[in-house]
Amino acid sequence: MNILDEAHALARHLKETEEYQTYIRLKEVAYADSTNETLLNEYKRMQFRLQTISAGGGQPDSEDMEKFSRIASLLQLNEDARNYLLAELRFQRILADVYKILGEVAGIDLDALAQA
Repeated sequence: MNILDEAHALARHLKETEEYQTYIRLKEVAYADSTNETLLNEYKRMQFRLQTISAGGGQPDSEDMEKFSRIASLLQLNEDARNYLLAELRFQRILADVYKILGEVAGIDLDALAQA
């Protein structure tokens, strides 16, 4: 079996995990509400933007940080959105572990990169 076949097999196995199944189920529940959908989309857009700025060595704008914090607070008050975000985090931890294993094979210290 070639390496790409193995990667596809890993992807199938990841989709079969309880964490992934829960993540997908809770995502559907959270996004079924149009207000949640709007807030979650803005939250994720801002999260990516703020992470990109930080990764580039910049300092996020305080106004953007405040807006992001307000959206995060609203989402935490909503049980469906909160459960979805927690499930997403649990699945992301599995992916991070997989990336770490692959990084070790390639000689890449992902922990060191995260601290940079």
